[in-house]
Amino acid sequence: MKHSIYFRNFLATALIVLISFTILGGLSTMWNYRRTFSEKRQAMTSTLQETARYVTAQNLYDGVELGDLNLSMWLAIISGVSGFDLLITDVSGVVSACSDRDFNNLGKRIPESDLTSAIKDSASVARSTLGQMYPEFRQVAGMPLTATVNGETYVSGYLFISSDLASFRQEFRRFTNVYSLFAISVMALAFIISLVATKKQAEPLNEMAGAARRFARGDFAIRVKDTGRYDEIGQLAQAFNAMADSLESSETLRRGFIANLSHELKTPMTVIDGFTEGILDGTIPQEDAERYLNVILSETRRLSRLVGSMLNMSKLQSSNASVALKSSFDICEVVRLALLSLEGKIRARQLDVDAELPEEPIMTRGDNDSITQVVYNLIDNAIKFSTPGGVIRLELWKQGDRAFVSVENSGETIPADDISHIFDRFHKADKSRSADREGVGLGLYIVKTILDNHNEDIFVTSSDGLTKFVFTLTIKD
Repeated sequence: MKHSIYFRNFLATALIVLISFTILGGLSTMWNYRRTFSEKRQAMTSTLQETARYVTAQNLYDGVELGDLNLSMWLAIISGVSGFDLLITDVSGVVSACSDRDFNNLGKRIPESDLTSAIKDSASVARSTLGQMYPEFRQVAGMPLTATVNGETYVSGYLFISSDLASFRQEFRRFTNVYSLFAISVMALAFIISLVATKKQAEPLNEMAGAARRFARGDFAIRVKDTGRYDEIGQLAQAFNAMADSLESSETLRRGFIANLSHELKTPMTVIDGFTEGILDGTIPQEDAERYLNVILSETRRLSRLVGSMLNMSKLQSSNASVALKSSFDICEVVRLALLSLEGKIRARQLDVDAELPEEPIMTRGDNDSITQVVYNLIDNAIKFSTPGGVIRLELWKQGDRAFVSVENSGETIPADDISHIFDRFHKADKSRSADREGVGLGLYIVKTILDNHNEDIFVTSSDGLTKFVFTLTIKD
């Protein structure tokens, strides 16, 4: 399980989500900490300044002394509204008014360092216990209270504001809890979605793996279910099915090839074995032995031709088109030489030849020997299956950048069902199989293979007793 792509993909997604939320959480926490701290300081300094302005006004215009009890009550009200503690001291630092409802801080002295800080950094927030006035450190800000008498401004006292860190921590903790709950919920949802999505993505891969294992056992009929997806997985599934179709087709051709080859080998070997045994055991009379030995020789030569054709076919399948197209030759001369070499067979079947060949050379690209074999096989095939006394027509013409060679004979019409198979290995129509004892069923297959290696085409038509083969060649520039 841990080595599967399903698990690794899910684990990678989970780690990405976890790392992302960890980084985002850290940055958000830091930002919120600073924002809350800044807002707290702004609230403290704002409350400090407004309170100082009020106290100064009360002292200046209303004659309220800094140690007045009513001033302490008013500080208690402000403290209840703002949540901050307030202290007023005289110029020596002795607390004269405070927001503490029990007035426990009255009469206590604030250290000189805090008074100096209040004068130097007015309204700045710092951590302090105000001379052990508080048992723990608090956020403290202070500023001097001034008064003007006869045009002279002097410090009449100090105003301090403080806030315990517990409330700040509580507010920060509340934010952290909300964020943590949100993050855990989103991560859980992301993990579930990732789990389902990864499983869906892995299903066709697992199916393909199972199909590949069945291919290894020789079962080429299995296919991957097409889910209609257009992503990479869907394309892979389509390519896999296309590969499966190709493998199944290749396997069908292979089995057909083996069956046909077995048939082609079995027939002459059976004849050779039967006649040889008959001669040896006396079943065939001695006076007939020569005639049957000739049959054995004929079948032996047929086997030799079959083996030679198989070797030639293997060589053709490994040939390179780019190499073949580097050379050129005169196709007119190739056709003339093929006719001359087959003149004996043509006369034996009393056939007429109607050849329409141009007088000027037509230089085409390709391997001379291979195309000669194509022309030879097509003319030889036309001779074999022409009606005795019939006509073989050969035509050669140019059209654009292509040369066309046509070989036509009169004889039996090829059935429409057989036309699509005549270029297959060992394919023979039933009528032809008995008539053509010299053939091995590879001639037209070799023709098609050679032309495919030259990137050329071949066409065949057969109707009303006329069969025509036409193939193309590329004219040399």
